[in-house]
Amino acid sequence: MGELIFGSTGVWFMMGAALVFFMQAGFAMVESGFTRAKNAGNIIMKNLMDFCVGTVVFVFLGAGLLLGEDALFGLIGIPNLDLFKDFGGYDWGNFVFNLVFCATAATIVSGAMAERTKFSSYLIYSAVISAVVYPIEAHWVWGGGWLTRLGANLFGEGAPEYVDFAGSSAIHMVGGLSALIGAIILGPRIGKYVKNKDGSVKVNAIPGHSITLGALGVFILWFGWYGFNGAAAADSTSLAQIFGTTTLAAGVATCSTMIFTWVKNGKPDVSMTLNGSLAGLVAITAGCANVDALGAIIIGLISGILVVVAVEVIDLKFHIDDPVGAVAVHCVNGMFGTIAVGLFDYNDGVFYGGGFKLLAIQTIGVLAIALWTVVTMTITFKIIEKTNGLRVSKEEEIKGLDSTEHGLINAYADFACAVEHLYDGDEEAAEITGSVPVDEAVPVQLASAPAPNTAVASDVKMTKIEIICKQNRFEALKNAMTGIGITGMTVTNVLGFGTQGGGKERYRGVEVEVNLLPKIQVEIVVCKVPVKTVIDTAKKVLYTGNIGDGKIFVYDVENVIKVRTGEEGYDALQDVE
Repeated sequence: MGELIFGSTGVWFMMGAALVFFMQAGFAMVESGFTRAKNAGNIIMKNLMDFCVGTVVFVFLGAGLLLGEDALFGLIGIPNLDLFKDFGGYDWGNFVFNLVFCATAATIVSGAMAERTKFSSYLIYSAVISAVVYPIEAHWVWGGGWLTRLGANLFGEGAPEYVDFAGSSAIHMVGGLSALIGAIILGPRIGKYVKNKDGSVKVNAIPGHSITLGALGVFILWFGWYGFNGAAAADSTSLAQIFGTTTLAAGVATCSTMIFTWVKNGKPDVSMTLNGSLAGLVAITAGCANVDALGAIIIGLISGILVVVAVEVIDLKFHIDDPVGAVAVHCVNGMFGTIAVGLFDYNDGVFYGGGFKLLAIQTIGVLAIALWTVVTMTITFKIIEKTNGLRVSKEEEIKGLDSTEHGLINAYADFACAVEHLYDGDEEAAEITGSVPVDEAVPVQLASAPAPNTAVASDVKMTKIEIICKQNRFEALKNAMTGIGITGMTVTNVLGFGTQGGGKERYRGVEVEVNLLPKIQVEIVVCKVPVKTVIDTAKKVLYTGNIGDGKIFVYDVENVIKVRTGEEGYDALQDVE
């Protein structure tokens, strides 16, 4: 019965693989939400093709390298036609299971290199990771490679062996380290880092377009992680432990990130807290079956703080542009989580009386996998850069990859993406703007101005009053205006800031200089109700004595025409039939 549920062809084993596949949707939502709307379609396409391209190269080559069996073309390019008939004796369960994990390693790279990478280049390096880079190092860990015997070779029979139960190092560190190398070679997005006249570098925040999508992605990933960590469980007892340690680490990490950013910045950071959840999940992945509740809590606590520190150091100190925090989440916490097994393994960990053997083995394994990844991925990115090219042009980057790479107007039907803001002092952006001389611009056709003292349709003076106020004061303002006889108004949701710049806020540890605050704009045209009455009433309702109470603008109105009846002036303002 146990084999039917947990074996390599067992029901739970295959369900776990399906959950890991569903994590592709989570990565797509996190990455698209944390980047700008003009690139959302490109992000979705990359996450889709990660798995599909990965499937093709994995069946041809990667599976053979990982599992130590013949792939479709073996290691020397000779076709194995038996695979077309019975898959060459492969265990289908192991193939599918390892395939979905392989796709995860590849898709991590997407977020750190988002918004400026050629789609064709992305497909190339995704194929390389899935065909060669991941399968070889995963074979070291799970396919009978040298890491599976490292402890015995170093310390003799009976010594602990390298532990990475579900892939903190083999998957997450490899993906995160590949993302780091790619982001360095690719360079930052236009406007992210601007050099000041004194030589210092100004770091600009580029907020993602939808924290809601990012949060949905995190929930999907957390759900899928139960399959990611638990699919290889040997029995129901082990599965329950894995579910427990996974939940504890992620929950504690989320809390520690929230509290840390709250204390550090004065407010709990939403996007960073979402990264905290993922950091806890990554860190516990290596030891989920080998640590107890206390170990999981401590790992979660540290990873939640570590992700914030890593994001800010990578961005503010090293000026490496990682829009989604992939390097901090996957690389840094993948390393930490794997080494932490040497401390918290309840059989062989340092803190459980096991000595330093396992810690040494974990450290050697992490360094070896990291070295392999750095060498192979640096070569891969450099070759792509010199041949196909790695980065899109400045014009394409500013316009957005949805339209330039995929011919997609935007990913949100009739939603118009925000106009791109090019930061002051950005020399690269300046090369694109202002390319047409002023004297060649198309002349503007101006309507003739009305003659002075032109008579209007009514002798009654009309005045437009425009009120900008806080959203939470609108209902009171509307009721007050109705109470003094105002029968019509136009109401608009607007964004804006005054001389205070909307206050200093932070996005992922970076100060956002101008924060557009949500306001309500109310437009009223009066002729019968005295203007002073309207102003006094509005001031009375809106005044709190605090900055941001609003402003009132008063304009003379020359004429008003009612479209349906053709009435003008005072008559056009009356709605009585």
